[in-house]
Amino acid sequence: MTVLSIIRDCLDALLHPSARYDALTRARHRAFMAPRLLGSLAAFAAFPVYLAMRGAPSAIEVAAFAWLIAPILLSWFLSRTGRYEGAHVLSSLALAGLIMAIAATTGGIESFAAIWLVVVPLEAALSASRRVAAFASLLALSCAGILILVSQLGWLPGDTSAAERGVLMAFGVASATLYAAGLAFGAESLARTSVALLSREEDRYRLLARNMSDVISRHQRNGAVQFISPAVESMLGLPVARLLGHGLFDRVHVADRPAYLTALSDAARGDVRSVEFRLRQEKAAPERGQVDFIWVEMRCRPLELDPGRKNLDRQNLDRKFVGEVDVVAVMRDVTDRKLGEQALDQARSAAESADAAKTRFLATMSHELRTPLNAIIGFSEMIAQEQTLMLGAAQRKEYAQLINDSGQHLLSVVNGILDMSKMESGNFEIASEPFAPRASLMHCCNLLALKARENGIDLITDAPQDLPVMTGDPRAFKQIVLNLVANAIKFTERGGQVTVNAAVSGSQLTLRVSDTGVGIAPDDLKRIGAPFFQAGKTYQRRHEGTGLGLSIVKNLVALHLGELTVQSRLGEGTAVTVRLPLVYTPPEAKTPDRKAAENKIATLTPVLRQEQDQLQDQPALVKKSA
Repeated sequence: MTVLSIIRDCLDALLHPSARYDALTRARHRAFMAPRLLGSLAAFAAFPVYLAMRGAPSAIEVAAFAWLIAPILLSWFLSRTGRYEGAHVLSSLALAGLIMAIAATTGGIESFAAIWLVVVPLEAALSASRRVAAFASLLALSCAGILILVSQLGWLPGDTSAAERGVLMAFGVASATLYAAGLAFGAESLARTSVALLSREEDRYRLLARNMSDVISRHQRNGAVQFISPAVESMLGLPVARLLGHGLFDRVHVADRPAYLTALSDAARGDVRSVEFRLRQEKAAPERGQVDFIWVEMRCRPLELDPGRKNLDRQNLDRKFVGEVDVVAVMRDVTDRKLGEQALDQARSAAESADAAKTRFLATMSHELRTPLNAIIGFSEMIAQEQTLMLGAAQRKEYAQLINDSGQHLLSVVNGILDMSKMESGNFEIASEPFAPRASLMHCCNLLALKARENGIDLITDAPQDLPVMTGDPRAFKQIVLNLVANAIKFTERGGQVTVNAAVSGSQLTLRVSDTGVGIAPDDLKRIGAPFFQAGKTYQRRHEGTGLGLSIVKNLVALHLGELTVQSRLGEGTAVTVRLPLVYTPPEAKTPDRKAAENKIATLTPVLRQEQDQLQDQPALVKKSA
């Protein structure tokens, strides 16, 4: 261990606790205490030698050596209180007092000691305090003025010879110069220490700024960026230089700019604000797909308050008197969190929709299942008690027919639910084969013609004779037609009209079923096709049904790679248009399979035409359009 290390450890042990945790403060306290303690100890060690060589000291020499106790006392004061500026003030007073005492007995302003008054403000400059330097300067000027005044009044002794005065003046100038040189080296050492510490702190903060994932920035109240950490380059894919000034503001989403500026403005007035907004990236992140904007959370606070008002009660202070300052902000990428929140909202909406579907299902099924079951149970019990009730053969036949009708209705309800379940799970298979769409259409309309006649509705079919043969699932096609026509008849009042049109448009078959019924409200029209949904309120229902008809049609059309559109006005009727490809090609099938299907259609077309002609010869139950 070197001598300098031992001295430094001893000085560190004397430091006040408040100066031990800051490197610059610790260096300043050491620079104040070290020369004073070492100088005093060296002077005390040389005092016996001086007495042996000089003899009995004069009063001035005794005063000078007595002053050597002052630096020790000043070091003790700083060590006990930690008041660095106060110690410098006391040091200036002690030095000025010694100079005045020596100068008063050695010629006043012409004394060799007077030159030392220049050293007083130089020594005070080491305190790095303007107040201490100003006090020391005024003190030195005051002492010089007093010496000039007493010299002019002739109150000082003047018995010093010219030769002695010259020697003393040379000594005073040399000693003052040496002391000033020591002060200069001390100031340079403190400045070098301050620069080293500042550079070290800058390196530390630069290291933190470069390795933090969060972005640190400094803004003006209008949003202009004065500083932004390099972490923004990985966040936005842009260099820092392009984001300074209003570069960052220009990348904020237009809809989020008011909130962004409001947060910065409030923070400039002294509040702490947090805001979320979107920032445009230079390039989309590969793991997130083509995303142009990312979500950013920014917490901002004022950099500092107005120094003249920082101690005022902010709750009682009118904001117009508070100085607006710069804002420091910390930003982090919260896109993943926002995507999670959106997914959660979608899941919540899906759960709510599922719950609503369950409610509609229970409300619908409670009627659709109980009514036929009650009929089955009631009429079967009556048949079981036919001897007691004295039922005739006609009544038993009628009850059996009612039981059969109720069972068929239950079967159709269950089949609809099962088909819908298969479609939603992706297990419904399309059995594609060639068939004549006009024959299937006419057959379905003939089946429903009786029901239309009983309801007093005109069922009109317009299907050209030359409709081409198409490939697809004939059973699914019939189910589409039956559901659409049955729905149209169900929701059309007596005296109304249901029209079924079929035509070829390009490579598609267009089927249009229109009616003059009650129509659908605009709010309900958006939900048409949802399972178990029926337009209107549940308690206003006047029609039977599970609400699965149009939903099944929608799914069957989608499985055939077709399109379905619904147009309706409340009180004016509804028109449902279905477009199906003439040649259905499964998604995984290749072009040769399509060619094979077309060839098979060409082969079977004559047979299907013959079956269609036979159907036309039968008595038609459907009213044909002119």
